[in-house]
Amino acid sequence: MIRVLVVDDEARIRRLLRLSLGARGFEIHDARTGREGLAGVIGCKPDVMILDLGLPDLDGKDVLKELRTWSSIPVIVLSVRNAEEDIVASLNVGADDYLIKPFNMGELIARINAALRRLRPPQSGDVFRSAGLSVDIQNRRVLVGRKEVKLTPTEYGILRFLVSHAGKIVTHPQILQEVWGPMAGEESQYLRVYVGSLRRKIEREPSRPEILVTEPGVGYRIRILPPEEERTP
Repeated sequence: MIRVLVVDDEARIRRLLRLSLGARGFEIHDARTGREGLAGVIGCKPDVMILDLGLPDLDGKDVLKELRTWSSIPVIVLSVRNAEEDIVASLNVGADDYLIKPFNMGELIARINAALRRLRPPQSGDVFRSAGLSVDIQNRRVLVGRKEVKLTPTEYGILRFLVSHAGKIVTHPQILQEVWGPMAGEESQYLRVYVGSLRRKIEREPSRPEILVTEPGVGYRIRILPPEEERTP
């Protein structure tokens, strides 16, 4: 049974998640404050944490900072804060995903499942697949359907980094630092150019991407799509 720790000071939200997630087979534990949440990670050993930012004792970002000094548990932020700076800051200090209240329960469950899939350590022979895209990291091969796609080193670096965080929002600064190094700064216009080129090579309709999607004002996400949506060569 998947164990979820909900850290939120709103009793209504805790009750909603306990009932809704519990009905779907999750084991739910909850906490009202940041300190209770940190203690709960030690006490109940959850598989994933759902964290509000507006807690009575600590800001959720401070909870994340402290948690990341000793735990890599997946954390999904669930907050009414919809400002770009709050989303980016949360992701940069260790959140795996971010949902804004009010939220759709089906989407939350999908985000939980995606976070849990990332817990499985990659094997040397693993090939990432999403719809018709296949990325063989070990052999540095990218296929769309059965056709091999040739990427530039920069395009491949971006794709590889996104695939290594598949299902998760990756911010512009994170990609820039990984691919261009610590001196990349905030040159996000370069990133947009390369992402556009990458989409033309891996997407069925580059103007309406389904795999490499934009999280407006924040970054990008590689979606994990089911195999029945596999595209023709």
